[in-house]
Amino acid sequence: MSGLKFCANLSWLFTELPDFSQRISAAAAAGFKAVEAGWLYDSDLPELQRTREAAGVEMVLINTPPGNVRAGDLGLGAVPGREVDFRLGLDLAVKYAKALKCKRIHLMAGRVPVDSHRHTVAQEMEAVFVQNLIYAADILSKEGITGLIEPINTRITDPRYFLDSPHQAAAILEKVGKPNIKLQMDIFHWQIMDGNLTQNIHKYFPIIASQT
Repeated sequence: MSGLKFCANLSWLFTELPDFSQRISAAAAAGFKAVEAGWLYDSDLPELQRTREAAGVEMVLINTPPGNVRAGDLGLGAVPGREVDFRLGLDLAVKYAKALKCKRIHLMAGRVPVDSHRHTVAQEMEAVFVQNLIYAADILSKEGITGLIEPINTRITDPRYFLDSPHQAAAILEKVGKPNIKLQMDIFHWQIMDGNLTQNIHKYFPIIASQT
């Protein structure tokens, strides 16, 4: 069995440094061979590219743009009426991923709209998400990029996030039916929402994206 591999999430680590390029260098100096980040889009892409290459680290994951954070967005993949914005964000994510040689993009689902009840909008949001994921799969396949969806717990982290359990994610992936759209496993979120980690990991392992 191969040893565990760790990467530095630059959205959470080395935050005393204002620029992501500086954080890439700091992560490399600390011994990390790989890094990931939520949103790099305020950083200069050529500078990120030069820094990553000089540091010799792998960029393993970035997220699609969150949308209008000030208005409460946290991803747009499942948000009705925001399909055009999702596609524009996907194009930007692909641009950054290609430049940084990143082979995985987290396709963020987004939040249940304010003043909407989760159960009343769930069917519509799922349909939007499925169609956006199918669209994304075709775009990403041309670039050799894997798209990921990540359940985020709604008990502690974000009460309004649409995708909140591995069971929901697995059902959506089955409807999408694309081999380059996979499940991103975060044990923290899975434990909070459902527990049964050993059983769930065993059950959903075939659709979890692996790092080789």
